[in-house]
Amino acid sequence: MAHIALNQLGAHLQKGLRSLYTLHGDEALLQQEALDAIRAAARAQGYTERSSYTVAGAHFDWSAVLAAGGSLSLFADKQIVEVRIPSGKPGKDGAAALQQLAQAAQGNDSTLTLVILPRLDKAAKTSPWFTALDTQGMSVQIDPVERGMLPAWIAQRLAAQGQRVAAGEEGQRTLQFFADRVEGNLLAAHQEIQKLALLYPPGELAWRQVEAAVLNVARYDVFKLSEAVLAGQSARVQRMLDGLQAEGTAEVLVHWALAEDIRALKRVKDAMNAGKPLPMALRENRVWGAKERLFERVLPRLPDAAAARLLQSAHQVDGIVKGLKVPDWPQDGWQALQRLALQMARVCRA
Repeated sequence: MAHIALNQLGAHLQKGLRSLYTLHGDEALLQQEALDAIRAAARAQGYTERSSYTVAGAHFDWSAVLAAGGSLSLFADKQIVEVRIPSGKPGKDGAAALQQLAQAAQGNDSTLTLVILPRLDKAAKTSPWFTALDTQGMSVQIDPVERGMLPAWIAQRLAAQGQRVAAGEEGQRTLQFFADRVEGNLLAAHQEIQKLALLYPPGELAWRQVEAAVLNVARYDVFKLSEAVLAGQSARVQRMLDGLQAEGTAEVLVHWALAEDIRALKRVKDAMNAGKPLPMALRENRVWGAKERLFERVLPRLPDAAAARLLQSAHQVDGIVKGLKVPDWPQDGWQALQRLALQMARVCRA
């Protein structure tokens, strides 16, 4: 298997270029930057022509892609062939074609093939077509920058353009403020960082300069909301709910995300009470990734009564977001969702 992390790509390209790269991940900005870095290295080595194919629908003609690798124009002796598969599912014909492309890349110094995919699940990563790409070439997994890493990521990007925040607590506050404003929207974060380079000279940025320059361009999603709730981050939960409401997110979708977590907490808790080890109970209830770590922290100290109360609250808010009146609860859907989310965050933090 030949795969590298995104932060190793620059050093890898300085040592030499492979003839096949597979980039997979959902972070558009980082994927674009990785592509640009590979293309720049290729241009420096004489790859002057580029053709691009986007695989859309089940009836895509793969023969054109396969033919492109073997056909150089009169004006170029080296070329780049890019294949984008936005769905991440190449289909039966595509799977065979990708394995053929991977095989053809071996020892081919005249064609650089780039395969661009979204985030892949475990089934895709263990499929014969992906294994062939990974084995014959180099694959780069592009993970999103999680909220906890965002301040450091911003600081690193500022440093690259000769800027920095103040030392100590003031600087950390500035970075946290910046991260709050751009959370979930890395492209906007990148643009705001570039804007600071245009507005201010190299050197130290004061809190008021960053506050005046950085817009509120956060883009929230219900899955990040659920992580914030499980982490007990009440202020962040409040901010995300305001953002989701402002973006026109459906109340029922927000309720679904919260209720799913509450039901999962209750099921895993019941399984633990019945004598099942926590890791097994989590696996059986399909809880994994970042959420698995949060559940592991919350569940051992979650009282049964609190889990039952949360389930009852979720049931009541389900009625409210569908237009029913429930005694002792706000009648506005968003106010009810806020109360449910903050009740849950308090329980998870306790």
